[in-house]
Amino acid sequence: MYDLIIIGGGPAGTAASVYAARKRLKTLLIAAEFGGQSTVSPEIQNWIGSVTISGEDLAKNFKEHVKAYAGDVLEVKEGEYVTLVTKSPENITVTTDSGTYTSKTLLVAAGSHRRKLNVPGADMLEHRGLTYCASCDGPLFTDMDVVVLGGGNAGFETVAQLLAYCKSVTLINRSDTYRAEPITINKILSNPKTKEIKNAEIMEVKGDIMVSSIVYKDKTTGEIHELPTQGVFVEIGQIPNTDFIKGVVEMTSGNQIIIDPRTQKTKTEGIWAAGDCTDILYHQNNIAAGDAVRALEDIYQSIYSR
Repeated sequence: MYDLIIIGGGPAGTAASVYAARKRLKTLLIAAEFGGQSTVSPEIQNWIGSVTISGEDLAKNFKEHVKAYAGDVLEVKEGEYVTLVTKSPENITVTTDSGTYTSKTLLVAAGSHRRKLNVPGADMLEHRGLTYCASCDGPLFTDMDVVVLGGGNAGFETVAQLLAYCKSVTLINRSDTYRAEPITINKILSNPKTKEIKNAEIMEVKGDIMVSSIVYKDKTTGEIHELPTQGVFVEIGQIPNTDFIKGVVEMTSGNQIIIDPRTQKTKTEGIWAAGDCTDILYHQNNIAAGDAVRALEDIYQSIYSR
């Protein structure tokens, strides 16, 4: 029986693990992998304490920091995937693809994953010019004209990566406003290789063997346009990794776990959540880590006030 089980190896899960170990809570960290979504970023400039760091190096740092505390109070199960969480009056049971574990309390820090583009041609042309990872595939599009879908930070970061390789990058956004940070927007759009299309609804991705064009509707005029392109990079949002705990905690219509922002506690006794799988307004590495620390403080108080 553990005092605490933590699910997730991103900034929230690793921060919580370090704090739990320092507080001498008997803790199990279950991490499918370390680093979270930032592992695909070649350059992170807003992780506090580092002027710049790659996602791969950040993931290594997370793992090293956690392993430094692993021992008599902190156990780490890396590479295991959680499939189910159940709750009884006495404890919480977490089932993975490799075993079953019980605990007094649970912190869900499972993060989220990329939303797929659901239009004709997208599935067929995935890995044939349509991709969800600029870090992985960007160099393959050297000197080509490509498109990025999405107006958030992830979309603009993808444009920034592609500008190093591509002939031009056209950013297509579904509304007339961007969700990215103003400093990032101004920097990217000032590059002469960057083009922008706003108020656009993607209708279809065309191509035979490889992507050849993308079709979109101008939401202002209703006109349909076809833009020739050799690559489509999709950054249209995230889906929380919460299927394993459905029915156990209250969630939003988008399957984000609803928490009390003062404590990170859910409405289910003994369960807290932090990071991108929750219904907080902003999702970033620094926020996830801070939310997890807040959760840990509340978990500690909860255990020792019983």
